Amino acid sequence: MSSFNRRQFCALGLGFLAMGCGFTPVYGPGGGGAALIDAVAVDAPKTRQDYLFVRTMEERLGRGSNPRYGLSYKIDFGEEAVAISSSNVTTRYNVIGRVTYALRDLQTGEVAASGKTQSFTSYSASGSTVATQAAQDDAGERLMIILADDVTTRLGAALTAPAS
Repeated sequence: MSSFNRRQFCALGLGFLAMGCGFTPVYGPGGGGAALIDAVAVDAPKTRQDYLFVRTMEERLGRGSNPRYGLSYKIDFGEEAVAISSSNVTTRYNVIGRVTYALRDLQTGEVAASGKTQSFTSYSASGSTVATQAAQDDAGERLMIILADDVTTRLGAALTAPAS
């Protein structure tokens, strides 16, 4: 048996092992992710970062025409210089974002899931002013997509997890 076939066999075996342990796909029947589709009303955005975050959440989960849940969030957003040239000019920045979120059941008011997540992305500031501004905007957009994807994943997992 070649190593490639051995890897496939091991992956298949791990898949069956996971199913035997009560593994439920997040977006499969009975998964928490399926319960979120078109069921979440995200708080209205107030800043550009909020808008990008909400837009991505709605792309992933839908707009929630008759929502069961409400999602509140708070975004902390900042930059730090990470590369400085020999002439003391910053040439690269990290864009850092943190999201604190709470998913509440709109009928009962109870918090169904909550948490915090953070990530970062970078951009180069070594081009023209226009190029640097475009890179900065793009980095901020990428970061909000990363954070929204992480929140979506965490919400699906939280609703899938059996109650303790």
